[in-house]
Amino acid sequence: MTTRAQALIPITIAAVIIGVVGILSLPSESKLESVEFPRGTIKIDDIPLEVQIADTEPRRVRGLMFQDQLPYDQGMIFVFDQPGLYSLWMLNMQFPLDMIWFDDDGKVVHIETNITPCRTALEITTCQSIVPDNEATYVLEVTAGFVEQNNITKDSVLTIISI
Repeated sequence: MTTRAQALIPITIAAVIIGVVGILSLPSESKLESVEFPRGTIKIDDIPLEVQIADTEPRRVRGLMFQDQLPYDQGMIFVFDQPGLYSLWMLNMQFPLDMIWFDDDGKVVHIETNITPCRTALEITTCQSIVPDNEATYVLEVTAGFVEQNNITKDSVLTIISI
């Protein structure tokens, strides 16, 4: 099964497979516009965020698809059982995102900003997977502009309050 967030081994081959196969075979639960996510609270540096938690494969596949733009004090955190090179893509997204990958200790391992959604037929067929520089256990998706507005850098730290 191809997922929205998936470990990549090897990176170059898997990124192409995710982009092509994912378009053709999204699991039925990811097509639903209404999916329930547990909620929690995290902090990045001293900035509190209410987050939707994507901690199972169906939730990670569905992600923020079809949702409206989030306020800057909200996001979605993808939680994985073990560190890996987890790639994310922007299929069926409604707004641009900033994405931040964190290791087990809450240290930033990769940041991508202002990633635009794949909406048109051409964009969907070439929807890019974003691949981090290093292995991560958590990936945070927030509305584009969050990283710049809050001065998030590679020195920023994730603190989990409740997830």
